[in-house]
Amino acid sequence: MATRAGGTGRYAQDEKRRDSDHVSFLKHRRFRWLWIALALSVTCILGYVMIDQQPRPNGGSWYGYTLGTIGFALIIWLSLLGVRKRRINPGAWSLKAWTSAHVYLGLSLIVIGTLHTGFQIGWNVHTLAYVLMLLVIVTGIYGVIVYATLPASLSANRKEMTRAQMLEALTAIGRQLETAAQPLDRAEADLVIAALSQDVFAGGALARLTGRYPGCATARALGGMGTRSEGEQRVVALLEKRAEQLSQIRGALRIRALLEVWLFIHIPLTIALIAALTAHVISVFFYW
Repeated sequence: MATRAGGTGRYAQDEKRRDSDHVSFLKHRRFRWLWIALALSVTCILGYVMIDQQPRPNGGSWYGYTLGTIGFALIIWLSLLGVRKRRINPGAWSLKAWTSAHVYLGLSLIVIGTLHTGFQIGWNVHTLAYVLMLLVIVTGIYGVIVYATLPASLSANRKEMTRAQMLEALTAIGRQLETAAQPLDRAEADLVIAALSQDVFAGGALARLTGRYPGCATARALGGMGTRSEGEQRVVALLEKRAEQLSQIRGALRIRALLEVWLFIHIPLTIALIAALTAHVISVFFYW
């Protein structure tokens, strides 16, 4: 009986864990970190409003120092998400929990950082740190949006095909084209050869992000192909199939590029923010 009860308990735990695995990091534990971030933001706002001080609290006041310390600690902790991703342990600080906290506490920095400045903006390292913080948050918001919406688009674009299967389908079309192009004249055959010789992944970062490939040899071959003979019609049909397959592959590449490109902005901005914050803190204590 004890064994059966223990097995039932483990089964229930496994079911609960599987259910939680399907919950978005934004909804983790019924929006726990959203409520914590809101409570923190409201507390900071109430503290700022209720303090009876003239001039109003700013970065040089005791309340400003308090908010600055909270903000600095949060930024350092939030920047450690990349370190957490490299550790595989589902404990109390699971990756989903950390990511949820990263998003919502990161948004709360808008309130904390703004109140810390006391709405005093100028051409100095303090404002630089504030602006960099806002840019990091904006790029983070973009990252949340794309990770919440684009994976479904990627799945729909693939039509239940893996990347390897899409490439295999393209290769199969290429073999058919090689055979069908044998009777063509030299000019048309060269167009087909150029299309088959072009690297599927050629085009560069801009082409992947925009989905536009002006140098596509397959499109050029379609444009230069006649439709007079039965053989040419067969080649045109295969080129159209190749163009459709290329479009599917490039669509997947574009979605993946949109998923990843923000990191090439978000991470360098985060590093620049930490550097500016360090200069900000040092300068504050130097002139204190």
